[in-house]
Amino acid sequence: MFHHTHPFKPFIPENATKLIVGTLPPPRFTRGEFKEGDVNFCYGSRDGLLWIVLDNIFDLDLKFETTEAAIKQRKDFLEKRGIGICDMVESSRREKVDASDLGMQKVELRNMLGILEEHPKIETLLFTGGNSKNGPEYFFRRHLKEVGSDIRLKVISNEVPRIHQFVLNGRLIKTVSLTAPSGSANRAIGSMELYKQLKQKDKDFNTVDFRVMQYREWF
Repeated sequence: MFHHTHPFKPFIPENATKLIVGTLPPPRFTRGEFKEGDVNFCYGSRDGLLWIVLDNIFDLDLKFETTEAAIKQRKDFLEKRGIGICDMVESSRREKVDASDLGMQKVELRNMLGILEEHPKIETLLFTGGNSKNGPEYFFRRHLKEVGSDIRLKVISNEVPRIHQFVLNGRLIKTVSLTAPSGSANRAIGSMELYKQLKQKDKDFNTVDFRVMQYREWF
């Protein structure tokens, strides 16, 4: 089985108040095998949409290439905005070497509660996906159980993006389960009533526009 290890350490600026939380980049990042348009950094796959969406929201003029300049652009943005990135998964095993979350087996999780204790300014976790199996919110909930925590996520809003909150050592932390920035989530977006209404009003409205609209509020 392929040992799919996370190639990036958490990137958390000292001023971070928000933390982007996903699972694992594609296996080729672990192997150091990049496609044209990949950036060797968190969410750097050319097939992912997170940086495309953020580029739309903040007009960053980002480079999408395997260069140090492209990495620096992203780090500068995160530091300026007080946003960190720390995925839930440290490693997993795969029979089929692909980027599917469902294909992950024998998953080892990062100690997210410990990371939050080390970074006391963080007040919002931005999950890049929800509570479906092997999604970031799913793994966070599993982490709480594995460490024997009595922390529970309290529902604030059950509409997409779903919002919860919890208390860690007297500190209130909010979680937002965003629509995943992956192509596989486009079908789910297409079935949403809100998306259908917006598409009806503007035939050029697409799934990236939908994410821009949703993410803007939280970034």
